[in-house]
Amino acid sequence: MSEPMVRGSRASGLDLHLGPVGEAGRNVRASLMDAFREAIRTGRLAPGTRLPPSRLLAIDLGLGRSTVVRVYSELINEGWLTALHGSGTEVSRRSAELMGRRGRPRVPAARPRLLHDLRPGYPDLSSFPRDEWIRAVKRTVSNAPFEAFGYIDPHGRSELREVVARYLARARGLQTHADNVVVCSGAAEGLRLVAAVLANAGVTKVAIEEFCLHTQRPALLKAGIEPVLLPVDADGADLSALDEIPDLGAVLLTPSHQFPLGVALQSDRRAAVVDWARRRGTLIIEDDYDGEFRYDRSPVGALQGLDHDRVLYLGTASKSLAPGLRLGWLVVPDRLVGSIVAEKGWAEDSVGFVNQLAMTDFIESGSYDRHIRAMRAQYRRRRQQLIEAINRTCPTTRVTGMAAGLHIILEQPGRSGAELVRRAAREQLAIEPLEMFRNPGSTSDRDGVAVGFAAPSASGWSGALDALIRTLQ
Repeated sequence: MSEPMVRGSRASGLDLHLGPVGEAGRNVRASLMDAFREAIRTGRLAPGTRLPPSRLLAIDLGLGRSTVVRVYSELINEGWLTALHGSGTEVSRRSAELMGRRGRPRVPAARPRLLHDLRPGYPDLSSFPRDEWIRAVKRTVSNAPFEAFGYIDPHGRSELREVVARYLARARGLQTHADNVVVCSGAAEGLRLVAAVLANAGVTKVAIEEFCLHTQRPALLKAGIEPVLLPVDADGADLSALDEIPDLGAVLLTPSHQFPLGVALQSDRRAAVVDWARRRGTLIIEDDYDGEFRYDRSPVGALQGLDHDRVLYLGTASKSLAPGLRLGWLVVPDRLVGSIVAEKGWAEDSVGFVNQLAMTDFIESGSYDRHIRAMRAQYRRRRQQLIEAINRTCPTTRVTGMAAGLHIILEQPGRSGAELVRRAAREQLAIEPLEMFRNPGSTSDRDGVAVGFAAPSASGWSGALDALIRTLQ
């Protein structure tokens, strides 16, 4: 079927001002890609600009959604755009690297097609428990009360909040009650809500780890909060300078498994940061993005278990199930629940009741625990295969990160992370440079790549592993 032509009155692209993308005789997809490149090249779409969802842009331009999805995907592969974990698409912050000295795009003449995805933070979507989830959806939709089909409480369905509270107490050691759980659409949206509430309360500075998920710093800046960097060493975030930072209102940590460096916050530092929060009357934001996946021992309990009044917990089903479910939860101290719910009520679309009730059933039936156990065994096996292959074939490569999560860090003498990423691209392999997660102002000289081992399907794992070994040799 041929591509639909663009209607002239809808060519602006949701205020993106992309210009006409359907000139006679031109392929619509190619025209749209050129329009995006031109908008980025001229600065009309600046690095970090959030783009509309593919569905909305397709409607606005009068195109098929598959066309826009393909354009986004190809521009991501070229480096013009970046796919945010659980948070949409934005103009790449490294897009300037694609410009020539005169500001003209350097589009590769023959861009390699990526066959293998070893980026960090992506679960094996092919292992999503479809049958169990479908049964959960059918049961919950069939039995849902009529009121469930109406407008959704921004606090979240009470059924889900109750089972999440019980699950987190059992599996992660939290001290919580259903009233403290707020359902959200993922960790990124959860942090945005928290940042907005802190800013409204007068917080101007939040400490973050010098390496972190690249959505954290923008979320704080967007709320008008200044991020202050904490060094990270083998014992986790170095918290020794907290008392020396004036006007610090909170600290954001990944204590169970630091992202991306893969270390745990040691027990003395866990106790110290809780003491600091109590003494200063401040808040700890705990991002527990993959806390269920520890392979050498039982998972370390969440920091929130040490003080439910000073730690706000961020959790998500993105790593344990799938990011496309758009399911996350905040466990909020009593004094902040009302503010978080109020902020969510007017600023965010709620998670649909079907997924909320299906997740309730999924946890209550034991399917969630069974799935996590199965994936924990699979990821443990893959991690071991990956490390053994590297040690056998590339002995000079340094492997770091504890036996947890969905990725490891690799460092090679004489090769930068950027070079390894380029070598991987020639093998049609996607990995991420450590530099991507370094916050501006960091003094660390660490370099390398973050390599995931979860995303490939069972049939694609061996090919991805072989491509990585060729990259490292």
